[in-house]
This record gives sequence, structure tokens and C-alpha cells, in this order.
Amino acid sequence: MDMGKNIFEKIVTSHLVEGRPEPGEEVSIRIDQTLTQDATGTMAFLEFEAIGIPRVKTELSVSYVDHNMLQIDYLNPDDHLYLQTAAARYGAYFSRPGNGICHQVHLERFAAPGKTLLGADSHTPTAGGVGSLAIGAGGMEIAVAMAGAPYTFKYPKIVKVELKGRLKEWVSAKDVALEMLSRLTVKGGVGKAFEFVGEGIKTLSVPERATITNMMVETGATTSIFPSDEVTKAWLEAQGRGEQWKPLMPDEDAKYDEEMEIDLSDLGPLVAMPHSPDNVKKVSEVEGLEVAQVAIGSCTNSSLRDMKLVANALKGKKVPPGTSLLINPGSRQVVLNLIASGEYRYLIEAGARVLENACGPCIGMGGAPPSGSFSVRTYNRNFKGRSGTEDAGVILASPETAVATALNGKLTDPRRMGKMPEIRLPEKFIIDDSMIVPPPPPQEAEKIAIRRGPNIKPLPAFDPLPMEFEGEVLIKLSDNITTDDILPAGANVLPLRSNIERISKFIFHRIDPSFYERAKERGGGFIIGGENYGQGSSREHAAIVPRYLGIRAVIAKSFARIHRSNLINFGVVPLTFARGSDYDVIAWGDRIKVKFGRLEGREILAELSNKGTVIPLRHDLSEREREIVLAGGLLPWIRMRFS
Repeated sequence: MDMGKNIFEKIVTSHLVEGRPEPGEEVSIRIDQTLTQDATGTMAFLEFEAIGIPRVKTELSVSYVDHNMLQIDYLNPDDHLYLQTAAARYGAYFSRPGNGICHQVHLERFAAPGKTLLGADSHTPTAGGVGSLAIGAGGMEIAVAMAGAPYTFKYPKIVKVELKGRLKEWVSAKDVALEMLSRLTVKGGVGKAFEFVGEGIKTLSVPERATITNMMVETGATTSIFPSDEVTKAWLEAQGRGEQWKPLMPDEDAKYDEEMEIDLSDLGPLVAMPHSPDNVKKVSEVEGLEVAQVAIGSCTNSSLRDMKLVANALKGKKVPPGTSLLINPGSRQVVLNLIASGEYRYLIEAGARVLENACGPCIGMGGAPPSGSFSVRTYNRNFKGRSGTEDAGVILASPETAVATALNGKLTDPRRMGKMPEIRLPEKFIIDDSMIVPPPPPQEAEKIAIRRGPNIKPLPAFDPLPMEFEGEVLIKLSDNITTDDILPAGANVLPLRSNIERISKFIFHRIDPSFYERAKERGGGFIIGGENYGQGSSREHAAIVPRYLGIRAVIAKSFARIHRSNLINFGVVPLTFARGSDYDVIAWGDRIKVKFGRLEGREILAELSNKGTVIPLRHDLSEREREIVLAGGLLPWIRMRFS
């Protein structure tokens, strides 16, 4: 007799195109919605154009502008104009600059229970807070989904997370996420999807649920999801989208691969200390640390719920002169509701700097802290240098801990603040969608000319994988190397996302500034990595640029999910050590020769010609992935499929 289904399984089976929904098996699902933002979207639309499909084939595709907001020259505004005209030409909605952060706006205006969402941003699972099956991926995969092809991925293990009890005052959803990170680490969720159930979920609003699904990305998880219940229904009705609600719960006899339990009433305020989201400590253990800056917002904690909490905690108080408080609300809707309730005034009167409704300091786009200082942020990542200040220490915290810290000038347990303000979300949000531009009808769209600035260059053409490849070890790296390490974000680099030649000069810029020149001189070679290579964001440029510079294989102990896919999508073979000890055998400057052949076997021998040594390597490519790599990447492979 068949067992009941969990929520993840229900959505996958209702969208299944091919494959068996079993852990480790490759499945292909139909995608209802796609999401891009301007740091990844320009390349994604260039890739969509290269496929040659005249109009997007999803139910809904939205192009957001929320990352590259600084307009100090023509680069960012040119990209924005390209995205607006491309969205109109190809049938996508366009969220204008200043409308808000993609994940917050999508949660408010588009995410719906039971829908599949694929986003060119690693934090796309935020929409799981409303019962969407939302997955982050590289831009190429979003372009292919917009062209109507299914999304293919390895079916994860489904982990049941039972929430019990109720959060105490001054403890919030961010603390739940940090508790999960403390248990799992930044690689403990790889190959897994987390499904939150239990009596405790009834006490969490949709924005709180979305904070948790957003932060679970930092464990390496494929996605996270909450049920669609009466709380979800109330949220959608308040957003004027009540007709999109449907109940979505796991069956009583649903099966799971693993189970966890968290008693919400046992949790206290937590923080993640520099420089990793899993370096979690109790606030009570580390409080008193002098803090120069506090930043509240990002796609993790910029909802109306969080802003109301912060505004009311600041009411009638002043931020001390030695601390800078930055606030970036998640959307215009959040700001409009704060203005209408009078709570926006509390932020201003307290001395907060209210920034644009955008990602901002989270990606190093302004708001850098002073050198050698600590910055407490409600964001989701605290990688070294990501803030824009190389020697600053970023501490991840809840809005409750952040506002308490801002008022005291040092890391503070928010439970010292007295009674917590009571927060109630409106029964009806103020809704103004005037900055979301719908696409024109197809007959009008055909006449639209796409605007391309001088920085917007076509995707380079990549040739098929050679039968054999020889090159030098150009760099050897430790565990948990992030995509920020491979190709940084920040105000100097992000505007170059539409120009591979120019952005390639920043590869490994923080770790080894000489890498670019060495790779160019050698005509490519190999990258050696440790565990969880490529963790962090979905930026496919961290795979495109190595391929552009002649890298045909990365050899690591293990790979983060999205980066592994991005390497494959651009014809780079992700190889792992058959024997863990062989990581220590390879050194910078070694000469390696591998015979790829047709990648038919799982094992590939690597000859270290300068040492007279041969070491075994492995790949775990599926048949589909093998074809993609051999073709030189997903674009040439999909072109062959469509033709």
C-alpha cells in the first residue's frame, strides 16, 4: 500500500515531467514561475536570447532590479534599460528600480501555494514561506526554464522539521534559522530539502516563515517549505490574492528521510559571529562587544513585521553618536504601510539612515562598515570582505538583537529591553503595483527594440570538451570556498556581470590577485578545492569566468549544489578525489593530464607528470549532465534539443 505524501513530494509529482522522485535520482519538473534580478538577470536574458525562443513560456516570469542600484556611471542604468526592454520584448514582468528586493516583492505579490518557482538567486526558497516549491539556480537554467524546458535536479532527501511550542519575547524566526545552522553547519543541508511542520508553525506569520526558508539556503539545502494553512490564507487575503490560496499539508502518514525537532520555547537570541553563518553563539555569551554599525533589512529581515518591530523599539529613543544604524526596507509596500501607520517617523526620529528598497549593504553595494570594526546585520551571509571592508567583522542577528545593539552601541541581548512591542500585521496591506510593469501583448512586443549599452556583451562561445586535457594547477584552496571568494560582489564588480571579459579580471581577487594573469599566461589549467567548494550565491559567473579563462575541470573534495550545476552548465567537469588523502598530494604548479574521453566510466586517472604519480578521480555526472559537459555546456546542448 502506498504511503502518504509530504508537501515537497506532492508538488513535485504534480509537476513531474520525467524521473523517479527518490533521493539521489534525477527528476525533471515543470516550472510555473521564474525570478531574475539585475545582478544575474542581464546574463540570463542574454542566454535566453541565445536560445532563440521568441517569448517566455512560463505562467509568470519576473525581472527584478534590486542589486546594482548605485548609478555612478552608465553601467548599471544601461543594464536596467536592457532588462526593461528585454522583459517587454519577451513577455516578462519588470519590477522597476526602487520597488523592492526580489524575494520580498515576490512573496507579497506573486508567490502562491503549490507553484514551482525557479530563481537566478540562491535565496529564491524564501517563497517556501507561502508554500511554493522554490529553488535557486544559475541564470542559464532560468533561461532554459523561461524557454519552456523542465528543470532537472537530483531529488533531495526530505527532512521533517517539527516545530513545537511558541517563541518567547525578543526571540524570532531568525533565531530558529540560526539554531538550524548551529546544528547542521553550512554544508549539513546539501542534498536535502527541509519541510517545517508541527503545532509551532501556527504561531509564525508568513514573513517569519519566509525568514527561515531564506536562511536555510546557508546550510546548502536544495530548498525549504512550509505548509499552506490558515495563516497562509490570511496573508494572501491581506495581499488581495485570496483566490490563489489552497490548502497544502502533508498527509498524516507522510514519509520522510530524516526528522528533526525544535521546541521554539527553548530558544533564546542567537548570533552568527564572523566569518560564517554557522559560527553561532548565544547573544548572552558574546554581548558587550563594541559595534560601529547596525544594518537591518535584506531579503531575510526586511518585511513589514520586522520593520514594525524595529520602529516601535526605537520609538522615543535615539541611536548613540558612535553607532550608525542603516535600514533597508524590503519593498515600497513595506514603506507605504509604515508611513500610513505613522511608524516610519519613529525610524527617522531615532536617527536611522533609511536606504533604498534594495539589497544594498548585504552585497557590498554601499553601507560598508569602518575598517577594523564590527557590524551587526540582519542579513544572511557574513563572509569575509562581503561587506566591502576586508577587515571588518560582520555578525548576523535578528532584528530584535540588532535594534537592541543599535540603541546601546554594543552587542546587546534584546531581552534587556523590557517588554517587547506588540506587532500586528494589517488585515489589508496598502497595495500599489504601479512599479511592476506587465508585458505588452505579443503583437506589440514584437515591435519593441531592445536597448543595449556598450557594456552589454554576448555570452562567449564555448567549444565542446576535448578528449584529453593537460594543464597546470593554478590554485589550491581550502574548505568552504564561497562564490564570493571565487568572484566577489560589491560596487566595483557587480556592474560588470554583463561583460565576461571585463569581470574575469576579478577572479579570486581577494585570495590571489595574480590568478587572472597566471590563467591567461598558461592558457587555462585546473582549480583544486576542498569540501563544499562554491558555497553561497547562485552567481554563475563564478563558473563562466573560469571556463572563459580555459579551466576545463575543478577537482575538489565536494561541491555545493548550485555551483556544481553551474560548472556543468558551462562545460567544466566537477571531479572529486577517489581517495581523500590525494588532496594533499597535489600542489600549486603541478602539471596534470587527464583523459576525459566520453566520460563513460566513473573514474578518471589524473597523471601528475612532474611527479610521476597517477591519482584516481571520480565524477558523478548523470547521463544528461554528461551530454551537457561533452557539448560544451547547457546552451549548445539545449540548442540541439530545440532544433
